[in-house]
Formats: sequence, C-alpha cells, structure tokens
Amino acid sequence: MKKIKTFIQKLKNIFHLTNAFLANVFYGFSSKKITVIGVTGTDGKTTTTHLIAHILKSCGKKVSYISTIFAKIGEKEYDTGFHVTTPNPWLIQKLIKEAVNNKDEYFILETTSHALDQNRVWGINYKIGVLTNVSHEHLDYHLSYEDYLKTKVKLLKKADVAFFNKDDRSYLYVKKMLKGRKKIIEYQKLPIIKKNFPNLEKFNQENFSAAYLVALSLGLKSEEVLKAIKTFKLPKGRFDLVYDKDFKVIIDFAHTPNAFLKLLPEIRKKYLKNKGRLIHVFGSAGLRDNTKRPLMGEISSRFADFIILTEEDYRTEDPNKICQEIASGIKNKNYQVIIDRKKAIEKALKMAKKGDLVVFTGKAHEKSLCRGKTEYPWDEYQAVEIGLKKIKK
Repeated sequence: MKKIKTFIQKLKNIFHLTNAFLANVFYGFSSKKITVIGVTGTDGKTTTTHLIAHILKSCGKKVSYISTIFAKIGEKEYDTGFHVTTPNPWLIQKLIKEAVNNKDEYFILETTSHALDQNRVWGINYKIGVLTNVSHEHLDYHLSYEDYLKTKVKLLKKADVAFFNKDDRSYLYVKKMLKGRKKIIEYQKLPIIKKNFPNLEKFNQENFSAAYLVALSLGLKSEEVLKAIKTFKLPKGRFDLVYDKDFKVIIDFAHTPNAFLKLLPEIRKKYLKNKGRLIHVFGSAGLRDNTKRPLMGEISSRFADFIILTEEDYRTEDPNKICQEIASGIKNKNYQVIIDRKKAIEKALKMAKKGDLVVFTGKAHEKSLCRGKTEYPWDEYQAVEIGLKKIKK
C-alpha cells in the first residue's frame, strides 16, 4: 500500500513539475527579475511573511506577496482558493509576472512543504529562504518528521541566503543538512526585539526576529525597521482579540500541537493571570495527519479549563471519530463534543463568565468548511458575532 501511494505521489509530482516548467516558460521566468523571499515552517509563516512585506513597504520599497490569507500584488488583493497557502504553478508565475510588470523590487512567497515536495515552486529564483520552525504536522503526507524536515530544508538549499531558527528543535538537524553552505544566518529571539516590544508573545518574538534580520540583510537600517514594526498589525486570525468586555474572545489559526503549546500558555499569561477560565474550542482536519490529534487534546487539556471539540473540515471522515481521537489525549474530563461548529461557538460563549477567555482555533481567516466533498461558506468572525448577539438578548 505504501509503495502504491509513493508511486501515485511521484506521478503527481511529475505533473506539477511539468506545469511549473511550462508556467515558467510562459511567463518568461519572471522570478529572475525580482528579489524573491521564501518563508516556510510549520507555524509562523504567515505572520513572518506579512511582517517582512510591511517592513519593506513602510521603508519605501515596492513589494508584493502570496500568503495563506491572500495574495497582494501592489495594492490589489487576490483570493488564492480554499485551504491554499502556496497556489498552483500557473497562478504563482502569473502573480510574479504581475509584480514584475508593477516594477516591484521584492516578492515574498509563503512556501509549504507540499509545494516544495511536489515541485510546484520549481524554477523560482529564491534569493532568501526563511525557516521558522518544524514540528509535528503533515505526517500523513511526509510519513516521518525527518522526511518533513528534509522537505522544508529544500527551500533553504534553493535560496542564496538561508535563515533558520536557532531556538527550534530542528536547529541541529538543519545545521547539519546545510553544512558547507556559506550564506547561513542562524537567528533566535533577539534582545532588541524583546526590548522594543516587551509585550510581544514569545512565539512572535521569533517571527519578528526573523523578519527584522531579513530586512537588515536587504540593506535597511535598524532604526527604520523597528519604526516599521511598531505600526504592524498581526494578520487576520493570528492572536486576534475580537471581544474584550466582561469576558474575552480570541480567534487564532493554530491547528498543530506546537501552535497550541505556544499559543495557550501565552493566553493564560497575558490575559487570565489565574483569575478566569480558559475555554478552548477546536477540531482537527479530516483526511490529514491523524497522529497529531491526541497530542492536540493533551496540550489543550494542560492549559484549558474546559474544551469543546467540534468540526474542522472533516471532509469524508467521521467528525465524531476525529473528536474521539482528539479526546483520547485529554487528561481530564472537562470537555464536550458538539460537532456543529456554529452551535459549539454559541455554547462556549454562553458558558463564559466575567473574567473568562474563550479561544477558537483552527479556522480563523478561512472562508469555507469542508463537509463531505462540499465546501460550505464559513466565517468564524461572523459566527462569533452572531453568538455574542444571542447571549446579549
């Protein structure tokens, strides 16, 4: 079965490689005419991508980018599709070509391991590659952490200059894989970032440090970079405090064990200080890495006082089964399963008392919920807004 799966994947990779080659030819290998910065990692890609773009733009540079949330070429935004971070080769090359035509100096491309493995980014002339971190995720596709890590490192090997996180568990592996390369910048949480942004979460200290160093490597001065960072707003669905009255509500895209491990203790430390309850609502995507589910349950139960397990793009899997797999890792019995995400949101908001905090993770900016083989319209922010209105009546 494993051999068949590998063979099918190789055929798909050949298909993507062919399309990437044709797209590059059709659009004239446009990435050679612009400075391309690639950002990869299990978590933190989107924040780092948006921050680099914000710094460059604030410092008077012309920049375009593609991220999980959208693509932005000049001042025009493009939707890249449902559940997509790095689009297909034709759209990537089309957008790079538009950026070149727009006389942009820089193009930032949030780059996934799938895109790297499937050759969707073949032919892209990366000047800079950034690896934020590598933790447990996509092991249904990559089959092992080592394989996943090697795939991520492909971006750094493609790039002229490689940035990778010294604070991450992958550091020693990455360093070994890049042995012999000259242009390597190892980064960690920088004192200058901590000093200038003392209230910044630990995980964002890493993301901000990476963006800061990338900007310096491009010739910008420290003072102008720090000034730009001060006006930066986190992308939609990243540590997003959407309600702050009698209790608080946060929406975040966290959907991996590592993201939970970084997000949840920061929430407790920053907003609760042992005075209120943390209510966590989440699920796990169907037909994706199922080995992470118990880990997500265990980590959530370490920091949350009550958990509501719900749907999150269950596709053709049984959502009840997914929730039970998550629940197998929960260390206490303070949880409930409500498959309908709208009802789960309403229940959590109804439960919240003065001083509590409710956090909804996994969907954030996404515009659809996949049930079966159908994508249904979904807006997490709207669902929360409706839920809040109901409890106020």
